[in-house]
Amino acid sequence: MKIIFTGGGTGGHIYPALALIKKIKEKQPDTEILYIGKVNSQEEQICKEESIPFIGINVLPLYRKNPFKNIKTMFSFFKSYQKCKRIIKEFKPDWIIGTGGYVSCPVIYAGSKKRYKTIIHEQNAIPGLTNRFLAKYVSKVAISFPSSAKYFPGHKVVLTGNPRAQLVYETKRVNKRELGLSDSKKCLLIFMGSLGAKYVNETIVKLLPLLNKHKDWEIVFVTGNEHFDDIKHKISSMKLSNIHLKPYIDNMPNYYQHADLVICRAGATTLSEIAALGLAAILIPSPYVTNNHQEKNAQAFVESKSAVMIREKALNETILYETIRSLLENPYELRLLRNQIFKQGIRDSCDRFLMIIDG
Repeated sequence: MKIIFTGGGTGGHIYPALALIKKIKEKQPDTEILYIGKVNSQEEQICKEESIPFIGINVLPLYRKNPFKNIKTMFSFFKSYQKCKRIIKEFKPDWIIGTGGYVSCPVIYAGSKKRYKTIIHEQNAIPGLTNRFLAKYVSKVAISFPSSAKYFPGHKVVLTGNPRAQLVYETKRVNKRELGLSDSKKCLLIFMGSLGAKYVNETIVKLLPLLNKHKDWEIVFVTGNEHFDDIKHKISSMKLSNIHLKPYIDNMPNYYQHADLVICRAGATTLSEIAALGLAAILIPSPYVTNNHQEKNAQAFVESKSAVMIREKALNETILYETIRSLLENPYELRLLRNQIFKQGIRDSCDRFLMIIDG
């Protein structure tokens, strides 16, 4: 079997593809994979690290605030579309799978026009422009949230969940002490993505002395690489014994396994991971993303009573502390959240994709 993957711009588009590639190679080792992404991009770097064959294309986003720039966008799309047609004709894939981002548009569109079988994967509750456009051309639309089905042609929709969730769910459990954590303390895991979040980080720094007074708690605070040195300096005189400060965690599934409560953004991949594991969560959606899609993702979990949401504009140390305390000191409420979010989780997403591909 031969499969082309495409998607990029953010980890939320790339990591589901990588999880699916890994599972496909496990099940069908002879499968040939080709990844088409943007030149000099995060996806190119990751594919290099993972030894995945990669071809780069030059493609630009749509500019909402300056429509005149879209002349260049259309020109780059046409050139990329022509290049993708040549790549696809030469590679002859059995399937082309797009996991989102504007880079996937010329790839999937070219494949569809050449009558190859195509799938787009929508991770968010509210689809973006690229997938809304491509939906009319593709063979199948894989969704992560049941609520997003209404935006696509019904006969094409398959609820698969997010492939990254299965990878996280199947991660081998490690001992808590291997991570430098205490067996006897409740673990609060705080992370805002690889880049961190300045205002949220500042709020948490103000809160750390209060959190540290709870001797039966320990806090793993992931700042993001960009903010680590500054935060480390700010807390250096606070004498915090229960705080583990980290710039980044590359083995996050291991920490998930021992978290009693997480505080995080509401990106689709993160939500799929914590739902698969049944983690109680306080969600602080990023207000800086296109179409405010993180808040809409979070709202879907709030409506099912699966998580607590605090909008960033309403966030302060008092509200955050009281929310944390009310959960960590109330096992019943914590268990309710875990049970509800676990019901939302899809733990066999890769297998569902394989059923489409093999069908």
